[in-house]
Amino acid sequence: MSFFKTFPVLFSILLISIISSSVHAANFAIKNNCPYTVWAAAVPGGGRQLGSGQSWSLDVKPGTAGARIWPRTGCQFDGAGRGRCTTGDCGGVLQCQGYGVPPNTLAEYALNQFSNLDFFDISLVDGFNVPMEFSPTSGGCRGIRCTADINGQCPGPLRTNGGCNNPCTVFKTLEYCCNNIKCGPTDYSRFFKQRCPDAYSYPQDDPTSTFTCPGGTNYRVVFCPGNSNGNPNTVADI
Repeated sequence: MSFFKTFPVLFSILLISIISSSVHAANFAIKNNCPYTVWAAAVPGGGRQLGSGQSWSLDVKPGTAGARIWPRTGCQFDGAGRGRCTTGDCGGVLQCQGYGVPPNTLAEYALNQFSNLDFFDISLVDGFNVPMEFSPTSGGCRGIRCTADINGQCPGPLRTNGGCNNPCTVFKTLEYCCNNIKCGPTDYSRFFKQRCPDAYSYPQDDPTSTFTCPGGTNYRVVFCPGNSNGNPNTVADI
């Protein structure tokens, strides 16, 4: 058989090999470093109860977009996985199928997007409940953190049991929700931004809050990294 007849077969095998080696599930190592139980939530992925020091390994398909991981606190579930959480509740189930109710600190990501890049961020647009680190464990790019005592310093109108609300949830105005309009920072968003400069502080806070890694990167999400102050019940005056 001539080379030219075998070349298409060889090329197809090589192409399949390249695709299979370069496009694979990303692993998210989720760890609870808080001194209390956190019920980790993930869409896609479901949910898992994590005692202090416990971890959850989650694999996510390439091409996944609109995904997020977040901590839930103050949860009680029955044997069927039904119940309720004080913060981050996702329809009263342990295995989340939809997003959580504010306030919840969010790790957001989209895998293998434009130019085969992953896009990731920490968002406080849905408020804050637990300090968080979101970092690559491969790929050679930087990680991000939000470890300030936001619960303890939360402005009075945003206070809620177990966390610090975003202003859209409280006031429901265009200024804070940015629904289909161009909007800028507010005094409340500056409160979040000053304490967590790398995190989204309002819906259009893209330039300083979105980060990228090469597709195929693995990540870790840590609740209360470095034993930062993460008491979900601490809300004090400023």
